[in-house]
Amino acid sequence: MNQLQALLLHSVRAVNRTVVITGGSSGIGAAAARELRRRGVTVAITGRSPETARLAAEIDCDHFIADYSRLDDVRALANRLLATYPRIDVLANNAGAVFATRQMTVDGHEKTFQVNHLSPFLLTWLLRERLADSNGCVINTASGAHHMGRLKLDDLESARNYNAWRAYGTAKLMNILHATEINDRLHGVRGVSFHPGVVATGFAREGSAMTRLLYRKFIASLFMLSPEQGADTLVWLASSNDWTPGEYYVKRNPARKSAAARDPELARKLWAMSSRLLALGD
Repeated sequence: MNQLQALLLHSVRAVNRTVVITGGSSGIGAAAARELRRRGVTVAITGRSPETARLAAEIDCDHFIADYSRLDDVRALANRLLATYPRIDVLANNAGAVFATRQMTVDGHEKTFQVNHLSPFLLTWLLRERLADSNGCVINTASGAHHMGRLKLDDLESARNYNAWRAYGTAKLMNILHATEINDRLHGVRGVSFHPGVVATGFAREGSAMTRLLYRKFIASLFMLSPEQGADTLVWLASSNDWTPGEYYVKRNPARKSAAARDPELARKLWAMSSRLLALGD
């Protein structure tokens, strides 16, 4: 195959690829959606804000409204995606947030746990057969914050000594463990996770006043990447096969995981407990 033929084959594969990006209405999700559409990829974005429809109109892609604090929304979203797309090549579990206080969802789960882990876990499970039929992959947006996570299997929902950033870090640890376990649990589906860097997005808008102030005024001005920079690894993972399933990437390179994130038994137990909470079975 000559270079021109290789480029044409790559273009055909890109056009035929369908990528679903949750939390796709702003931040790195929106930046990734824009870039993938520029490359001719079929993109569907999900979100819960009016920006979801506006971005979809801007880049000419489908959009779906879903609130991850409601599991019925996740189930309805899965049904709509399955009815719309005969193939799904990539599910980018990108939606997430940090919450200043411990809050419970209508489903009876701690909100950080549900929005960042349980809802993405459920959506992945509900789309698993379509992903497998497409030889697809699941990309979880994790974070370097997973290093401060403390996953206690007898307190998944942070009932004891709630701390907003620790709960968030623990949820990001769960994202890595989930991506790793996908490779063993879901035949024909590959899982991977990545850290986008500290990105100037609106994810901290539901944090405390101090969190929002530090995020907006201090961290953003000194250290943060643009959404486009943060989305680069997501776009790369969604566009190629030049990565290893189960790895955790930073700037397109495998990065160091915490000891807990490397624990296969913890990954197995988290999967089993998440499945039971959602009445999915093992």
